[in-house]
Amino acid sequence: MKKLFIAILSLGVMMLFAACGNTMENSSSSSSQKVAMATPASSSGSAQAAAQEKVQGKTILVAYFSRTGDNYAVGNISKGNTHIVADMIAEATGADTFEIKTVNTYPENYKECTEVAKKELADNARPELATKVENMKDYDVIFLGYPIWWSDMPMAIYSFMESYDFKGKTIIPFCTSAGDVLTGKESSIPKYAKGAKVLQGIGIEGKRAQENPDSVRFDVQQWLIKIGIVK
Repeated sequence: MKKLFIAILSLGVMMLFAACGNTMENSSSSSSQKVAMATPASSSGSAQAAAQEKVQGKTILVAYFSRTGDNYAVGNISKGNTHIVADMIAEATGADTFEIKTVNTYPENYKECTEVAKKELADNARPELATKVENMKDYDVIFLGYPIWWSDMPMAIYSFMESYDFKGKTIIPFCTSAGDVLTGKESSIPKYAKGAKVLQGIGIEGKRAQENPDSVRFDVQQWLIKIGIVK
């Protein structure tokens, strides 16, 4: 009975961590499943519509943090789940892409990575970034992508948001996880990305990005139409 309790407890802990590339939220997905989208609570319908009008015809950057190596549900991967979705967005919008990288790389081993991410979250850490957008002032719209780690954005994303002046810019979040979900904390983005406005985000199951990219590409396209980025 004690062994069974320990096994159940261990499984629960694993499911809390939004995999280094995927969220451990036990959600099933299919190409017909409705993709999770969220509008920040602080945005009204009229404000959302006004923001959509402003992003059309603007210069766009897709900035993303993604991880390769051993990942939950998909094994050892050479291209991160979030990276796959980022490329789809860039292809559909004609945007430039930028990969957010840290000076200290994360372990390739999945379990080891979860422990590092857990400690960073507990410490409210700001990992040092190895890459920088030299011409951030030239971009009007930034798609910001990340996996969900421990039900939150990776701490490297907070480092990124606090590294630039986002006044007058629009951020559009997207993430990958164990289900078609968002972190639920996207409305807090302007607290860290000072001056930014936030448009409706999308959550994509990481496994689907790896194994059924056509279904993800369709969902991404429909999302971009819905938020007024493409027609």
